[in-house]
Amino acid sequence: AAEKSAAVKELQELTAIPRERLTPPERIAYDTFRWSRADALEKNSPPASLIWPPLTLDHHNGWHVFFPEFSSGEGIAPYRTVQDYEDGLARIDGFVEYLDRAVRRMRGGIAAGVVQPRFVVDRMIVQFERFAGQGPETSPYCGPIRKFPSDMAPADRERFTKAYTVAVDAKLRPAFRRVHSFLVDEYRRAARDSVGLSAIPGGAPYYEYLVRSHTTTLLTARQIHEIGLSEVARIEKGMRTVMQRVAFKGSLSEFFEYLRTDRSFKPASAAAVLDGYLAIGSRVDAAMPRLFKVAPKTLLEIRPTPDYQAPTDAAARYNSGAPDTGKPGVFYFNTYDLKSRSTWMMETLYLHEAVPGHHFQSMLAVENTALPKLLRFGWNTAYGEGWALYAESLGPELGLFEDSYQLFGYYDAEMLRAMRLVVDTGLHAFGWTREQAIDYMLAHSAMGRTDVVAEVERYIVNPGQALAYKIGALTIQRLRRKAEQQLGARFDVRAFHSQVLMTGAIPMTVLETRIDDWIASFRPSK
Repeated sequence: AAEKSAAVKELQELTAIPRERLTPPERIAYDTFRWSRADALEKNSPPASLIWPPLTLDHHNGWHVFFPEFSSGEGIAPYRTVQDYEDGLARIDGFVEYLDRAVRRMRGGIAAGVVQPRFVVDRMIVQFERFAGQGPETSPYCGPIRKFPSDMAPADRERFTKAYTVAVDAKLRPAFRRVHSFLVDEYRRAARDSVGLSAIPGGAPYYEYLVRSHTTTLLTARQIHEIGLSEVARIEKGMRTVMQRVAFKGSLSEFFEYLRTDRSFKPASAAAVLDGYLAIGSRVDAAMPRLFKVAPKTLLEIRPTPDYQAPTDAAARYNSGAPDTGKPGVFYFNTYDLKSRSTWMMETLYLHEAVPGHHFQSMLAVENTALPKLLRFGWNTAYGEGWALYAESLGPELGLFEDSYQLFGYYDAEMLRAMRLVVDTGLHAFGWTREQAIDYMLAHSAMGRTDVVAEVERYIVNPGQALAYKIGALTIQRLRRKAEQQLGARFDVRAFHSQVLMTGAIPMTVLETRIDDWIASFRPSK
């Protein structure tokens, strides 16, 4: 209720500001803030406000997923001073309250028929059983007391060692056990066999809202489904071209199976994967000045996914750095079930998650202190993930994809985002089952079953989010073509990239206005 009231009030206040009198940078902030407030208003009005609160927890989303790393001493939360350690204890108290509130909301969802699919509940039961079993010696929440700052007084070290140990044993573990008991004793038997939003009360219009919210467009689920089918067909042609180039004899599905299973494409070890990513990073860094005028000052590190996250995590991901604390950005690669991983995806994953993908997109905004906080620290999926997918397409310009199998990896990744348009809408608007979605993705890509299952289960609990990658990337690619056509010889790709990156996260509609204004600035004034 408070967020809805604030959104109404702020939208009213915006109408009192004459937009035409603002400078171009101010108009970008104005338009972005107006979009975010309108989105917040819709999120906190029915039907959305009746659906998302009871679905707060799942195996992929929620603070129980993000908070362990955040609080571990290796995440973004600082642990440098006595006050930092006091703040960490206070956050643990708030996290326990969050878990208890989530249970109350989920219990209300049972009465309203707004519940998670049963397989999601089974995943959470395993998660919370594992969380409850972690004592102070293994709990990530005790990470800060395993590595104190060198200048912390012995008395403070002793005090915090006791306090964090008590927090884990007397607060966190009982809270995890309460959630686990609720899931086992009450929630699981109320869970549903269906997986899509359209199967719950108000789910169909709620999904259409999520489509608009995540893509920052006015496209419908039906339109996006059709775009996805068209893109899948286009990308498949590129895959067949690669198959012919390597002289593979057989069908495309047999080529997929070959790529999925042949031992020559399997990593020798986690250490070999790390070495491979370090080598890719060096090649990309050497070529970046051709396409970019600026680069983040924040360092990038490459690490394996933590063990406690790996079984349900994606193949790779990025965590933003923190310039004020010196924390680097981190590119995580997943070595769980190593035999299911494929080396031909490595160049594309690095471009997307690291450079020039999320690391550039995230840290250039955060480091730009001239931006308002909304743009420095804000996020929308169409911009952030759209940029990262666009970054993959820069591979040839950066000297990558010279190896035919790495080029196939690019097509396979692009196919993943195109399939998402089909599968996400299929699940939530057109009644697809979990197995139907899995089978579709296995049939149209070379992904291994482990990754496909993780992807589909993510779409089920994160409706609409996966649509934004391809829609955002298609928008950026269209705007680049528009600028190239209208500016001709005056077009500078490095300047274009700066225009896209140096505003922070903005909706696609606002980005189009910015690029149009940039193109117009080259025209002689009347």
